[in-house]
Amino acid sequence: MGKSSYKRLSGSQNLRQRLVLATLSATPVLIEDIRTDDTWPGLRHHEVSFLRLLEKICDDCAVEINETGTKLKFKPGIVMGGRNLVHDCGLTRSIGYFLEPLIVLGLFAKKPISIKLKGITNDSKDPSVDTFRSTTFPMLKRFGVPSEGLELKIENRGSPPLGGGEVLLAIPVVQSLTAVKWTDEGMVKRIRGVTFSTRVSSQFENTMVFAARGIFNSFLPDVHIFTDHRAGVHAGNSPGYGISLVAETTSGCCLSADTAISYAREEETAGLEDEKKELMPPDEVGVQIASVLLGEIEQGGVVDSTHQGLLFLLCALCPQDVSKVRVGKLSPYGIETLRHIKDFLGVQFVITADPTTGTVMLKCVGCGLKNLSRKVS
Repeated sequence: MGKSSYKRLSGSQNLRQRLVLATLSATPVLIEDIRTDDTWPGLRHHEVSFLRLLEKICDDCAVEINETGTKLKFKPGIVMGGRNLVHDCGLTRSIGYFLEPLIVLGLFAKKPISIKLKGITNDSKDPSVDTFRSTTFPMLKRFGVPSEGLELKIENRGSPPLGGGEVLLAIPVVQSLTAVKWTDEGMVKRIRGVTFSTRVSSQFENTMVFAARGIFNSFLPDVHIFTDHRAGVHAGNSPGYGISLVAETTSGCCLSADTAISYAREEETAGLEDEKKELMPPDEVGVQIASVLLGEIEQGGVVDSTHQGLLFLLCALCPQDVSKVRVGKLSPYGIETLRHIKDFLGVQFVITADPTTGTVMLKCVGCGLKNLSRKVS
């Protein structure tokens, strides 16, 4: 076997996406200058943990990291999948950080994946596990992913800083995705949501629900927010509470917003010797996240800003047919995704602004990725 040529990249941004695209396009990558100027240079715990997760689900995948962690060589293998896998996601980022790339890779695996992920289920940085269930999964079904075998079960909740959450994820395999024409966002017909609380009074949830409903009920009557209070072993190791809301539209789009309130992690409060900071009261949390969701609805588009990157990636992985989608204002993550798709898959989107609605239309011809490792039944 000859020496493989590595695609050279630099910087630490969008590491997950680079590795996912490298794996799907079978491109070895060499990433240099990873936080070379930081006080703590090199890869973070969650990034190393993500590399370990890739090694678990892939066969013949080679990872080399230099001593300082500022240089990474990654040679992708074949995504094998497998049952009853277990991965500890650590405590620096939540499980949501690992779910998005894992779902995309799982679709193109040899065997369906079922994996238990341990760590933090809800935090304020990454989408919560509830949002994946309520918004991401319906979006995948548009691209022809079967609903049988697509499952996310929350066994235990876990809040920062100590986590203790557990989720079970099952992903089916597909032969290929189907191209979409998805440009009608429709009108919002109902709001659904779920609140959670761990190691705090269950009254916190009722307060959040009451505050959020107070805002939505002046627009539409069909608002149901469910509560999920956990106690004992199912509540993880830290106190916390939060809410995840979803607006469902007449054309079947789901727009989501979520947040979680908990004490800060160790590294975020390093050097601050004062007592624990005051947490945002639950009524303010309800009002704030309801306002965020209304902001997402106002922007227009068939997905909310956190799902733009995933939407573009799925469009680019479709067969060689035209996909057409409408989004609101392009998020920085969405823009980076478009650049990486062009680099790795050679798929370029045609972007046209629609000044009447303030939305953006994107068209592309997919790269025609087929799941060649899947067993043909």
